[in-house]
Amino acid sequence: MAREITGFSNPLVKRVRSLREKKFRKAEGLFLAEGLRILTEAREEGVLPEMLFHAGSTHPLAADLIAAMEAAGGDVIETTPDILAKISGKDNPQAVVGVYRDRLTPLAKLDRTKADIWIVAQSLRDPGNLGTILRTGDAVGAGGLILIDDCVDPFSVESVRASMGALFTQSITQARWGEFMHWLREGPGELIGTSLKATHDYQEPRYQSPSFLLVGNEAQGLPESYEAQCDLLVKMPMLGKADSLNAAVACAVMAYELLNQKRAK
Repeated sequence: MAREITGFSNPLVKRVRSLREKKFRKAEGLFLAEGLRILTEAREEGVLPEMLFHAGSTHPLAADLIAAMEAAGGDVIETTPDILAKISGKDNPQAVVGVYRDRLTPLAKLDRTKADIWIVAQSLRDPGNLGTILRTGDAVGAGGLILIDDCVDPFSVESVRASMGALFTQSITQARWGEFMHWLREGPGELIGTSLKATHDYQEPRYQSPSFLLVGNEAQGLPESYEAQCDLLVKMPMLGKADSLNAAVACAVMAYELLNQKRAK
């Protein structure tokens, strides 16, 4: 049954609002997602929120979400636009806000054979880049995103928003470098890094499956010790004055090269 909350001091409002901070997300294992598009993408993947907040939206997609939640016995809360704004931290909040259980997949449970392409990101700092990389992974049919070392939180409001729903189609794993390399070398998989020091053009090699595409930190790229452990290092031609591409853009270029080669087989 739906319930109504109209008071800013309601404990549930305070609790959900706290999920905008990483320490509370980690403590509760929950995160926020906003907007009909993202929540509908999640529902189409079979994922419903644990709680759904709305402000009386009459949009058909909102009605579908509410009906699905009620059919599943979920917690539906009708509230005011001002309280939605408090929860989301935005002056013009989305029509719906969902509270979801975090979606981390342990490294040991990844099935590397389920996809030809995997994306591995090391020490990413920008939530927009992380969300964009998730969208790229979804677009090329990647198995998921493996976050190495200290990356930005994939469940921050900014990362979730930038993913445009891809957070619910891609598995997400967190690991330290040594742990990842040990797992990778226990089975098939070619680790491909991009580096300005590489001698091979990114279109020269014939990539193997599964391919693990390694993306480095936005400012510093990959550590030399990590580059040394890649099976292949490649570079993209830079014909202008810029010496490198944005991390998410470089990831997309490489991911589509992997996809095109696999489509051609």
